[in-house]
Amino acid sequence: MLKLPPISLYIHIPWCIKKCGYCDFYSYVSTKNIPEMQYIKNLLKDLEKDIKLIHQRKINNIFIGGGTPSLLHNESIKTLIHGIKKRIQISKSSEITIESNPQSTEYKRFRDYKRSGINRFSLGIQTFHSNLLKKIERTYSKQEAIEAIKEIKKINSNFNIDIMYGLPDQSLNNALSDLKYAVKYNPTHISWYQLTIEPNTSFYKKNLCLPDEKIIFKMFNQGEKFLRKSGYIKYEISSYMKSRFKCRHNLNYWNFGDYLGIGCGAHGKITKINGEIIRTIKNKNINDFMNGKYLATKTLIPEKDKPFEYFMNTFRLYQPIYKKNFQERTNLNISNIKNKIKKALRNKYIIENKNSWETTKKGRIFLNSLLKIFLN
Repeated sequence: MLKLPPISLYIHIPWCIKKCGYCDFYSYVSTKNIPEMQYIKNLLKDLEKDIKLIHQRKINNIFIGGGTPSLLHNESIKTLIHGIKKRIQISKSSEITIESNPQSTEYKRFRDYKRSGINRFSLGIQTFHSNLLKKIERTYSKQEAIEAIKEIKKINSNFNIDIMYGLPDQSLNNALSDLKYAVKYNPTHISWYQLTIEPNTSFYKKNLCLPDEKIIFKMFNQGEKFLRKSGYIKYEISSYMKSRFKCRHNLNYWNFGDYLGIGCGAHGKITKINGEIIRTIKNKNINDFMNGKYLATKTLIPEKDKPFEYFMNTFRLYQPIYKKNFQERTNLNISNIKNKIKKALRNKYIIENKNSWETTKKGRIFLNSLLKIFLN
């Protein structure tokens, strides 16, 4: 019998006060009252339909993302967490994360969120420089960002800070001082990543003055050295942790685990008992979603695409990729990828051990070239 992978739950809250120019996540801008309870009610109905697909597996971790989930009042979060626990088994050691905006009206809710069951916070700071916050169209001040971190530290030791580099008109000193500010508050996790301009964003249409590649490379090298000296361990392309504090939900993605995705525009991945893997996308139209039309698409991953899908996730990790896991998660034999592995080895993108593969420094730098080997 097939061993099904562990499963997590992703919940999408689609509302934002303002759409940032670089953001390509699915969201609605709303300055009016959000129909929170109506949406929570539909989220739970959406979950009920998906539960039938997962063969009584326990949910290991929950991640509430967006949009801006911290726009929701405590009663909504409390109703949501309680409703999930009534409908499905949650692991006792479950990590329950909420993405949070460091705006004063929102961070005052953190204490109540903690009482509702949230045990990990992820703060989207991006930068501590007021002029750069304006350039990337964030809606809070440097002081609000600092106050939000201080508020979280009072109530919860486990929290992540998101920081970006390669911002418009950002200097090397700006980028490094952002990391110094973040480290000063001793978060258990830092997500530090380069700004990329995606085609379906408003920034794509603008002629932004981004730092040149040499400056960005210096930001990356010097920033990474500083984080290492500050006690942070890099375990994924853009993820740095203190001690054992990996983001469990994201780690499940990168290990090609399963996840239910509920809410407007949410994505899911579910392995069936026969080894087939399906991907789900939920309805992006908020009115349709509120009227019970939850599922937009459900597609089967073709067998020939499974190796690429698997390695697209696992090659992001700075750890061995076990051959046994490849077979269990894809339901394929290693002989299916023998020639592709040989090519990756010849190019010195990976090394092979008896029970595992691991990306080399070259493989991490040229990750796209490595992944192309596994494309059909």
